[in-house]
Parts: sequence; structure tokens; C-alpha cells
Amino acid sequence: MKASAIAYPIQGLIKYHGLRDELLRIPFHDSISVSTSPTESHTTVEFGRSEKDEAMVDGRELTGREMERVLSVVDEVRRRAAIDARFRMVSKNNFPSNVGLGASASGFAALAVASCKAARLDLPLERISAIARRGAGSASRSVTGGYSRWRAGHEDDESYSYQLASDDPQMGIVVALIPAFKYTENAHKAVLGSPFFHSRLAYVHGALTEMENAIRKRDIDRIGLLAEKDSLILHGITMTGLDEMILWRPETVKVILEVKAMRSEGIPAYFSIDTGATVYVNTHPDKVPLVEERIRALGVETLVCGVGGSSRLTDEHLF
Repeated sequence: MKASAIAYPIQGLIKYHGLRDELLRIPFHDSISVSTSPTESHTTVEFGRSEKDEAMVDGRELTGREMERVLSVVDEVRRRAAIDARFRMVSKNNFPSNVGLGASASGFAALAVASCKAARLDLPLERISAIARRGAGSASRSVTGGYSRWRAGHEDDESYSYQLASDDPQMGIVVALIPAFKYTENAHKAVLGSPFFHSRLAYVHGALTEMENAIRKRDIDRIGLLAEKDSLILHGITMTGLDEMILWRPETVKVILEVKAMRSEGIPAYFSIDTGATVYVNTHPDKVPLVEERIRALGVETLVCGVGGSSRLTDEHLF
């Protein structure tokens, strides 16, 4: 009863913030993301050989709240599979975590896919996405990968993700890595106190339709512009929430201004920022070298990504 899986982190395009149900991690509205490759989480899960539940990520044993989140996924798998065996999990990322790159999304997606296989649960990815959601909301979209939409729903079985297009439009993504530890769970609670939160709820439904149309039309420029606007609105409610969380750093603003400068020069570049300081710069694939050169000239470390696929099983086990 051992299995391994690989999942890609996600960049939110029309993002979500705030949870209607904190336990089941059901959001207030749908969201759309794109998975990013070659960044990935690789996870191995085994049931039945350990005397106690144990989990390790990048060589670090998980305890406390981190372990509780892992158990929220594994316990649901055990419940559905009608097993009570202890489990062991080992996971590693090939990219830095806690910098706004979606490590929790890919980590819990890989955990859910590997756990279902190890427990001999034969479920489609959309169903597995609802299990992964219990660990991290964005993990639901990481399970289905590519350009995915997370259906918010109101009940547990109504909140899952699905791919929007089988033939994903390719997009160049230059990640401006700006380290800054983030507290996503606190942020989801705090934004409910923003005076602009309900305005975002009114705005987001139209934005979702526009983004889905842009993806289906393979319109990279429109995708970029919509993600950029959504980033500003998202951070607006983050900054005006109960904790007044300012997650940007001076380097974040430098990248934003450089992106705007590039666009004024006719270079198709668009910024997107999830809950953190790191900036995704979306562009056409052939413009990646130029965009990366401009970002690196700011003294900011970069990482080049493309559009990743769905979470998948692998025969390469970590133990």
C-alpha cells in the first residue's frame, strides 16, 4: 500500500480569498488558476508499515498545525477506503516554499493523489481535488492542473476543480522570487473584515467569465491583464483587512513598475501576485528571455516556468 505522485504548484489568475467554511475549506466564490512547471512537489505515501502517523517535508518532520492539515486529507482517504492503518509520508519540493509559489497547493495535491492510490481508491481527479481541498484550498486546482476552475459550491461534494481546456494555451512565466514569510491561513480570516470584501464578491463573477473566455480563446494578453487587475484587488482587501497585512516588499513594487515600463515599450508583460511578495510576470513564450533579463537587472532572482499539467502518479518512490 505504497504510492507516489507529482503535482505542480499554481498561480492564481482569478484568485480566492476568505473561506465560507474553514474546516472544509469551502470558499465564497469560484477561482481560476494555471499550474506551473517544472516546479513540482514529489510525495510518497505508505499505509500499514508505521506504528504511528508520520509526515516529513524537505527533511523536516511535521507537527502541530502542519500535521493537522496533512491528517485532514489522509483521514478522509482512510474513511473512504474503510482502513485504519497508520501512514508514513515523505515529500520534497524542487522549489522554495513560503515565498508565494503555491507549495501548499502542490504538496497537498500530491498527498491526495498518492494517498488515494496507496489506499486503493480509484477516483477521478475531480473527486480527488475535493479531498486535497481539505489541506489547502488551492490544492484542488493543483490536482486537475493546467488551467483549472475551482467550483466553490456550498457543500463538501460540490466544491471541486476541473480543467477548463484539454489543450492549454502556452504562456511564458518569469517568477521574480522575493522571499517573505507569509501566513495564508491568517490572511483568509482577516480579509473578511475589509470594507471592500463584498465589493470583490460582486466583481469576481464577471471576472471569472472573462478569464474563462480568454483561456478558451488562447488570448495570453487578456489573461495577463485580467490576472494583473485581480492581483491588485486581492491585495487591496488584504491590506485593508483586520490585520492590515502588507505582504509586498520593496522589490515587489520594483518588479511591478518594471513590468509597466516594459508594457509601455511594447513588450507584453503582466504581473500577478498571490498571497505573498513574489511576482509572476506573465508573457508570450518567445518574450521570456527578454522579460527575464529585465527582471534580473533589478537584482531579483528569477525562475522560468511554463504551463504544467495535472497531478500524476510516478513509480519513483522517496523511501
